[in-house]
Amino acid sequence: MTGFLQTLLAFILALGVLVTFHEYGHYWVAKRLGVKILRFSVGFGRPLLRWRSGRDHTEFAIAAIPLGGYVKMLDEREGEVAPEDSHRAFNRQPVAVRAAIVSAGPLANFALAILVYWLCYLGGVTGPRPIVGTVAPAGPAAEAGLRPGDEIREVNDHPVALWDNVLSHAIDAIFDGGLLNLTVEHPDQGERQVVLDFSRFSIDDLSRGEFFNKAGFSPLRAHLPARVGRLVPGEAAAEAGLLVGDLLTVVDGQPIADWVAWVETVRTHPGMPLTVEVERAGQRLTLALTPRVAEEGGQRVGRIGAEVARPEAAETVPMATERYGPIEALTRAFGRTTEVTVTTLKFLGQMLSGRASPENLSGPLSIAQYAGESARLGPARFLEFLGLVSVSLAVLNLLPVPMLDGGHLIFYLIESVARRPVPEAVQVYGHQLGLFLLLGLMGLALYNDLMRIF
Repeated sequence: MTGFLQTLLAFILALGVLVTFHEYGHYWVAKRLGVKILRFSVGFGRPLLRWRSGRDHTEFAIAAIPLGGYVKMLDEREGEVAPEDSHRAFNRQPVAVRAAIVSAGPLANFALAILVYWLCYLGGVTGPRPIVGTVAPAGPAAEAGLRPGDEIREVNDHPVALWDNVLSHAIDAIFDGGLLNLTVEHPDQGERQVVLDFSRFSIDDLSRGEFFNKAGFSPLRAHLPARVGRLVPGEAAAEAGLLVGDLLTVVDGQPIADWVAWVETVRTHPGMPLTVEVERAGQRLTLALTPRVAEEGGQRVGRIGAEVARPEAAETVPMATERYGPIEALTRAFGRTTEVTVTTLKFLGQMLSGRASPENLSGPLSIAQYAGESARLGPARFLEFLGLVSVSLAVLNLLPVPMLDGGHLIFYLIESVARRPVPEAVQVYGHQLGLFLLLGLMGLALYNDLMRIF
């Protein structure tokens, strides 16, 4: 229950911050350009809290449904306007003013992303150093000459300190279908160049968590014995008779090296019976266990509902911290925001062209899950998550779809060229089409969420 509450609170906090920044962008620019604001609402539906402020007595509200928000401006198309206020109505403003107000929301989300990334780089992002743990005998990594113990220093001439940096550059290489040039250093063999061919990869491989399997190597991990630390009641492990403290030693006649090897065995045997030998209080027992079939990124994987026991004196993985001064952190924040924006656009392009699966779309349930997981990993990871979603929200809102900010901007562009507003009937039809598209997209994203969970 504690984990659920943390996930829920992290989701509400993230959504509240994202929506508030987006709507405040509209509000701030509209107010500066002389448009009268009637209401500023975070959330939809019945207001839980509201108050009035300013010379216009603008109503500020926090509503019950936190999935969005809105700024209601004075507009002659939505109600009667007093003659003395007509010059402050939104619909009376020049095209440039209306376009500035509409675009201010997505721009505020870009600004939020830069802010949170700046805070991340300023405070420091800590993670595992990019050290190779194992290399599969046959695979791209082995063919390229990557070896266990290699530490990746540069990717395509960009210095890297964390695995996250490596994966960011790998995404670019996958989109471009090109090569990943690595500068690696081995404690015994010094520095050398390695080239990984990413032409055989797809963005779906990355989203399904198959990057390292496809590349044929894995990061250096802490060695954790395959000892059970927690069981989920009703799941396969508990039903098979496993107990907390059991040490898993053999599966189908093969020794279990560690917990990572055990997890991989479970994942690759969905719905298949396994014969497992365990050590319990000095005795050896044999149990029959069948992993539950689960869906993950469009693939069937096994689940048993067990977590590892983490000993106090467990091995640790070498860590690094990426930290910069205020100016350098700001430069990096701009760069990171640009990278995420370009990656998001490339992903949308691949999805529209059919080269990326629609299963990659995430809805509110997945976002809530990611919010909770990032919050558990600490403030820096939560801020990174916030930056990623803020950029995604900005890009989504700028798509040329009626009802979104980008759709309004398209109408204003047509108006500025034709020197007359787009006919009301066309706008209404466009909004209906946009609503249909958005509902379809939201339905698909929610379906993907449910498939991932159940």
